Amino acid sequence: MNDRPNDIKRIRPEIPKAKINDEMSLEEFFQNTTLRPIVKLQNPLLIVVFRNYITKRKNVFYNLTIDKKQHYIENALQKDMNFSNSIKGMVIGQFTVEEYETYSTHTSALNKRIINLIKERLVSQIQLFEQPPSLKAS
Repeated sequence: MNDRPNDIKRIRPEIPKAKINDEMSLEEFFQNTTLRPIVKLQNPLLIVVFRNYITKRKNVFYNLTIDKKQHYIENALQKDMNFSNSIKGMVIGQFTVEEYETYSTHTSALNKRIINLIKERLVSQIQLFEQPPSLKAS
């Protein structure tokens, strides 16, 4: 029997710090119960995907200051629609049908939350995007 909704929820990590209460908006509730666990689950893939993004853009990221690296991440997620859509697809593909139905009625607000969560995650792990030894100047 296909038990995809339960299987998909079972593999998601728990996030004890995620606040849930009766006064929060539907979007915030969805963010804390669905989006945060999915983004945490997808973290290893997001890291590899962003490294590949850097490589495809001639590695200019590696020559930037920390502030400019943060701006680069933000621009990649907010202005490069192909990249942004690909990233959102990695999250949306982990939804149950019920979660997708909620998402589809609040797409704009939830897309902003997805992008912000991923931006925060990539920026907080910026040290993982150090220049590979093979690219460092001698």
